[in-house]
Amino acid sequence: MKAIWTVVIVIVVLGVLGYGGYRVYHHITYKPAAAPVAMTQTTMKPKPTEAMAKPSSAMVENSVYKSASNPKLGTFMKDPKGMTLYINAKDTSGVSNCTGGCLAAWPVYKASSQTGTFPANITVIKRSDGTFQYAWKGMPLYYFTKDKDSGDAYGQGVAGVWSVVKL
Repeated sequence: MKAIWTVVIVIVVLGVLGYGGYRVYHHITYKPAAAPVAMTQTTMKPKPTEAMAKPSSAMVENSVYKSASNPKLGTFMKDPKGMTLYINAKDTSGVSNCTGGCLAAWPVYKASSQTGTFPANITVIKRSDGTFQYAWKGMPLYYFTKDKDSGDAYGQGVAGVWSVVKL
């Protein structure tokens, strides 16, 4: 009788361990597949979604400028390549007074046209020579030729009229 109970206990233990072992193995190795991405048949690229079709405000902002921060200057404006942008106190809203020799040291931040969607406070002015220039709150934007790297801001305070664009 003792032998029968021993056999029953061994079978029960093996059954429990076998099932438990299966469960442990099954849960460790089973990983549900990621949801499939809808693909177009001809290109095998993801189908555009509504979120892909509409640019976010960050994308629009980055198409014209981005912000940078410096302990001395605070938060200021750079172009998408990281070059510092400046305004001239002698300019008036919508009008650039930097011509001739001034442009040699202070090249304009050129725009391709006056049409398009621009971030808040960015406009495009038409210069007297017919080219287009980006402006911040109406003030024309410039580069400084002595700025060679994206971290440079050597034009700040030049002649008491040039300053980085504060954001």
